[in-house]
Amino acid sequence: MNKEIRLSEIQLNTENNEMVLEGYAIVFNKETLIGDEKRGFIEAIDKNALSQTQMKDVPLKYNHQDNFLVIARTRNESLTLVVDEVGLKVRAKLLDTASNQDIFKMVQNGLLDKMSFAFSVKEQTWDRSGEIPKRMIKSIERLYDVSIVDTPAYEDTSIYARSLETMELELEALDKVEIDKSTNLIKKRIQIKLKGSH
Repeated sequence: MNKEIRLSEIQLNTENNEMVLEGYAIVFNKETLIGDEKRGFIEAIDKNALSQTQMKDVPLKYNHQDNFLVIARTRNESLTLVVDEVGLKVRAKLLDTASNQDIFKMVQNGLLDKMSFAFSVKEQTWDRSGEIPKRMIKSIERLYDVSIVDTPAYEDTSIYARSLETMELELEALDKVEIDKSTNLIKKRIQIKLKGSH
């Protein structure tokens, strides 16, 4: 089970002088090119992918870092995750701390405008009929965290590299299954012919 990361937009909301960040961490059925057209794949997340996802204690982090203070968390209800017809809506009510004020001000001034989520896939399908393979994520096993990120260039991270490696392994496994099916079909035909000739 590989941990993967994807990006989305984050928005600012000031309610009653509270610091609130919100946005969609996941948008269902939206095709995204992961990597490039030569060595990548198109990915979409099915509208039912979160129906059995583990999300009971999800933190909001900065750049997925464990050594940075947690910004908000579902456990204390400062972070709410709502699955609706669009996707997974994230709403974080930030505590009035120095680090949260800094993050809020950076979002306010456009220095931080991306949100990312770390997850593992439980079920997926691949379609190789086009020039670029398409991956449909049918079920997400676990949502590890949601993060405010300052660099959208996740293509260079080891997690991104693992996504491509996973894709290559998955496609090789699909090829093997197809070869095995063809081989078994040929063996059955030979057995039928042999039985028929006796």
